[in-house]
Amino acid sequence: MSAVTLDIPITITQTLRQFLDEHPNLRYTFFGGKGGVGKTVMAGAAAVGLAQRGHRVLLASTNPVHSLSSMLDQDVFGKPTPVEGVPNLWAYEIDTRDTIERAKQDIREKISWFLKYADIKGRAEEFIEAATMNPAFEESAMFENMLEIIFKGEYDVYVFDTAPTANARRLLGMSAVYTLWVNKMIQSREEARKLRIKLSFSKEAKEEKDPLLEYLVTFQERIERAKKLLTDPEKTAFFFVTLPEALPIAVIRRFINWFTDFGIPIGGVVVNMYMDPRAIPDDADAFVKNRVAMQQRYMKEIEQLFGPMVRAVVPLFDTEIRGVEMLKRTADYLFA
Repeated sequence: MSAVTLDIPITITQTLRQFLDEHPNLRYTFFGGKGGVGKTVMAGAAAVGLAQRGHRVLLASTNPVHSLSSMLDQDVFGKPTPVEGVPNLWAYEIDTRDTIERAKQDIREKISWFLKYADIKGRAEEFIEAATMNPAFEESAMFENMLEIIFKGEYDVYVFDTAPTANARRLLGMSAVYTLWVNKMIQSREEARKLRIKLSFSKEAKEEKDPLLEYLVTFQERIERAKKLLTDPEKTAFFFVTLPEALPIAVIRRFINWFTDFGIPIGGVVVNMYMDPRAIPDDADAFVKNRVAMQQRYMKEIEQLFGPMVRAVVPLFDTEIRGVEMLKRTADYLFA
């Protein structure tokens, strides 16, 4: 089904289709924005469109509040699952609880191992609780899970439906935080190791390996690889979804600046739930006419603020976007 041309007060200088044509090596795409703007739908429509282009695509959700299964109208929870009706497309609703529990177990093992190696007497559970009660712990676990999916390299293109933008920004910015922390830890471990060798008279102490130092070095290499990947404009792009309303516009305006500071490539802005004035009958309710007039004002603001970054405008449909056929219809507008 072909998309009908919308009557919009914006000149789109580069469509999403044109952007993708200019970035043939793009592999990692993220969709984010304020809660309720339709990130999951736009990610799903993008995944459908990319699969229709012949790519092997994985649509994955890192959002703790999942809705992929509901949107696709099929169960994709817990593992990559072929999407019925769309060749080349798999979807994966990540088990957040399992991811966090596995991360806690991993932390538990490493802390117990460290305390034993460092000959520190104390209850490991106290350290474990301190580590896992950190507000960023869950985001860190999801970030690690995302990297695990990416590094397997089983698909041509990955489309991520991220958490609300505030969390997504911290999620993707975690690589910079990790780098600073790991570098400091490695420096401290090397200093401690040298001191330990100086204070020891045994040959074994000089030859003894430091398992924590080895882990940190490996972890540092992993994070550096992630940072390089996430800041490569030829392979990675983050798309912001907004509505023609004040608050969503203000949110993505702020976060575009923050993402730019992190060096994360911005693919563009997608405007969702636009009401075409031509589709509104003359006898429509005053409420509807007022909404249309309001959107027209904010569309002009979107053009002023984001201009060349606007890639597509998707209409407000007369039915909910659920199931593959509605996603295909949405993709027609997204890739118009």
